[in-house]
Amino acid sequence: MPMPRNPYAKQMNQYQNTKIQMAKPEELTLMLYDGAIKFCNIAIMGLESGDEHKFTTYLLKVENIIDYLNNTLDMKYPVSKDFENVYNYLMKRLVEADLHRDESLEIMNEVNKHIHTMRDTWVEAIKIARGQQPAPTGVTLGA
Repeated sequence: MPMPRNPYAKQMNQYQNTKIQMAKPEELTLMLYDGAIKFCNIAIMGLESGDEHKFTTYLLKVENIIDYLNNTLDMKYPVSKDFENVYNYLMKRLVEADLHRDESLEIMNEVNKHIHTMRDTWVEAIKIARGQQPAPTGVTLGA
């Protein structure tokens, strides 16, 4: 018996599309970090439950987001080289997670931690750029 289709799926998709279209560039980057974290968590759940398909599917989604973030860096800013180095490292680790399944869980947890750190740093940068007070040191933000 097929699963009933969510009657609100079309409206939810339209809402998400509108949200993306209306977002500022810095908000889009934040959405990408959030997506990478979400997909990383699902890949980890796949590993923990032995669901190889789930792990591989969501690992690829994380790789795609990191690759996109890396390829869209504006290299006119000196800090972009630092971001590029981190993204390249994360891609290397994601490939290792795919190739070395006995280490995959440890690697994915490390990648997840790095993405969280980058997301939290991005949130602080947005606040500073908007003239808002950043969070006190040692306070963790977000998902």
